[in-house]
Amino acid sequence: MERSDWLKERRRVAEERFDTLWAAIYDDNWGSWIGPTHQEFIQRFLSLCPPQATMLDAACGTGKYWPLILASGRAVRGTDQSREMLARAKAKFPDVPVEKIGLQEMQYQEAFEGAVCMDAMENVFPEDWPVVLHNLYRAIKPEGYLYFTVEIAAESDIQNAFAAGREEGLPIVYGEWMLEGGYHYYPSIKQVKAWLEGTRFRLVAEAVSEDYNHFLVQKAG
Repeated sequence: MERSDWLKERRRVAEERFDTLWAAIYDDNWGSWIGPTHQEFIQRFLSLCPPQATMLDAACGTGKYWPLILASGRAVRGTDQSREMLARAKAKFPDVPVEKIGLQEMQYQEAFEGAVCMDAMENVFPEDWPVVLHNLYRAIKPEGYLYFTVEIAAESDIQNAFAAGREEGLPIVYGEWMLEGGYHYYPSIKQVKAWLEGTRFRLVAEAVSEDYNHFLVQKAG
């Protein structure tokens, strides 16, 4: 299979899995606990954004982080490529607008004072990272902020996953990992910073904790 066809199939399968499996169980398993570094970074992010601003939660899932945003007095708009994840979010927060759209297809133009993309970038292919960062950059107003996370995996596990994928004849690149039929990509932090520089985001803060690298960045004025 050509890599382009394989990637299209991975996105189709991911959307299907979130609609038919993860949406129904997400809140019960992962929806209530927010790690301390997530808490710290989102509070710092919110403190940098104007009061009563409107935030974008890209790949919002079931709206796990919306209570923190709404409690700060700010509004939020959620996007996700899973219809069922959005349905769960809308059931909990009927007044929050949502849109079914993937990170790769967003076309917002300086519509938000800030944006978050948490616990989601591991689903983005390496080819799409620059596209997604560009879409987030374009969506934020000048000098606005973005907080996003990058999932961490042990280097030995990444190596083993790559070797296993190659042995199966999959058109994977290093860092990609087929997880029980799903897909994750673990870029190096050096690569992430290069993509950020290419998008003209300025690094404000970063930290490593709770299985994630946390990045707080600012759009150029």
